[in-house]
Amino acid sequence: MRILDRDDVARALPWQALIAALHAMFTTGCEAPLRHRHELPDGGVLLLMPAWNASFLGVKTVQFSPANAAAGLPAVRATYLLNDRASGEPLALLDGGELTDRRTAAASVLAASFCARRDSRRLKILGSGRIAAALAPCYASVFPLERIAIWSRNAAHADRLAARLSEAGLPADTDPTPDPEGYDIVSAATLATAPLIAGASVSPGTHLDLIGGFTPTMREADAEAVARATVFVDTREGVLAEAGDILLAIAEGRFAPERIAASLADLCRGAHPGRTRADEITLFKSVGWAGEDLAAAILAVSGPPA
Repeated sequence: MRILDRDDVARALPWQALIAALHAMFTTGCEAPLRHRHELPDGGVLLLMPAWNASFLGVKTVQFSPANAAAGLPAVRATYLLNDRASGEPLALLDGGELTDRRTAAASVLAASFCARRDSRRLKILGSGRIAAALAPCYASVFPLERIAIWSRNAAHADRLAARLSEAGLPADTDPTPDPEGYDIVSAATLATAPLIAGASVSPGTHLDLIGGFTPTMREADAEAVARATVFVDTREGVLAEAGDILLAIAEGRFAPERIAASLADLCRGAHPGRTRADEITLFKSVGWAGEDLAAAILAVSGPPA
């Protein structure tokens, strides 16, 4: 059995190949039950995310430990086990954190390729953690970005991330507020439980990418933002079970489930065109789909199709 650490996984998942692998998986589909969720002491959460197709079976374990932040440790840790589906032979154990960071960024950019304006040049990232760090180069691999602005509740963290991105050749700096006005794409990867994005401030033509909230009580945008937007999701089942941004907007009477325009599978299969007007506000809400992890793990172990 192969063991792929964080650096191995990063090298095995270049952005363009990973985006293509996710597109293929959303197009063909796989078996991916809703993730199993177990509450742990001290506010922690254990998630189990299985998925399989004709050739491979994989499962990701994710442990969310909120107390880690105060100790300077990652709040989320994960591992991924990939097996041969027919025999059950273990093929590889992969660093699940790097796999999750990269597939999450790639899924957002895949959605943005349908939902954001193709000429989007100004990206704002809310958050300064590992997924935020992955979002910047992934978006830059597809869009002609001229500015990448980083906002974080911790200004020092935002400064450090912007400096790292600048050293890597990306046009990154910081912004002192989470205000979305004037940006073409606003991508939020935080653990917020109160809205950071005010719908009244979203400019026409903006694409909102909401990543961080993965429980019914977490939200990064207010109900006005959801109400003003054409809403796309990674999966309807997952979002309507877990996504506070959408569930709280529904509870507040500002949104209805039938207003979800399309899932990412619908977009990849050509069942919906995505953005239809330059001034349209679009919103992509993701909570994570186990099929994304499976696609990334297969790519990391087997390489892209010949």
